[in-house]
Amino acid sequence: MCLNIYNAFLITDSVIFSGCILIMFFNNCLKMKQTLPLIRFQVRSYSTFRRGVQFFFKKNLLFTNSITSGGFMAIGDLVQQEIEYRSNLLTERYDWGRVARMFTVGTLMGPLHHFYYVYLDKVLPKANIKTVFKKIVCDQLFASPATIICFFYGMGQLEKKSLDQSTAEIVHKFKYVYVGDCLFWPPVQFVNFYYLTTEYRVFYINIATMVFNIFLSYMKHYDQH
Repeated sequence: MCLNIYNAFLITDSVIFSGCILIMFFNNCLKMKQTLPLIRFQVRSYSTFRRGVQFFFKKNLLFTNSITSGGFMAIGDLVQQEIEYRSNLLTERYDWGRVARMFTVGTLMGPLHHFYYVYLDKVLPKANIKTVFKKIVCDQLFASPATIICFFYGMGQLEKKSLDQSTAEIVHKFKYVYVGDCLFWPPVQFVNFYYLTTEYRVFYINIATMVFNIFLSYMKHYDQH
């Protein structure tokens, strides 16, 4: 009789243990079923992201560089206008005509940046310290002055200024903008030339330009209030 009771306990324990195992199994299956849509979503999102990178930075790099150049220049100007508005220098919060001019000039300068960096990487393809230093020197001696001059002449044309007026503005403001350029860009360009590949250079520069354009927009418009 004691043996039968003992066997009954063993059977009961086995049934309970098996039931617990089954419950844990079904619970895990339920969790997996709930998790699968999230996994599929993450996989689809990653695939979409990869296709987006392929589309914008491989197949349509010139378009991407041009549009982001204009877009980030416009954002930088919007930030500067917000600062001017809070300082009571502007009566209206945003001058959308001014934003449009900054966007237009930035977009037109996008191809200049695009082809410049493609060419620079062909001439100086390595990513060691010596080559990076050479690229930074080229950038500050040639690209930066050209970019500043193109910016002021381009903005002058959109503001319907004469060539003489734009030239006078450049003569007056160039040295200040160039000093700011030399202080801001070398460390930014070190990261660009040392760590990034060609297809991501202009996009990175455009993001940095958004910050620099706050200063550039101030230099362009401070005497127009």
